Amino acid sequence: MLKINLSKASLKFLKTLPAKQKQQCALRIQELRKNPTAQDVKKLKGYSYSRCSCGEFRIIFEVQLNTIDVILVEKRNDDRVYKKLNRMT
Repeated sequence: MLKINLSKASLKFLKTLPAKQKQQCALRIQELRKNPTAQDVKKLKGYSYSRCSCGEFRIIFEVQLNTIDVILVEKRNDDRVYKKLNRMT
């Protein structure tokens, strides 16, 4: 199984969520650990990152050798998520 590495930005966002949504995102990240190429995972154009949905949230991550680096977890408002991703890279 892959090791999970959460970025500071994703940890900060997850801490602000209510318990139900936090658990929902945590379960989705655990599922990615088992199968990072699930059917709903899409590769982002122009990046080495992939994305998946978790209810009303979007998870941006990258798979490297034996780790999953969760770069960003954000509300599913697509423009906002990708603008924030551009600022981070």
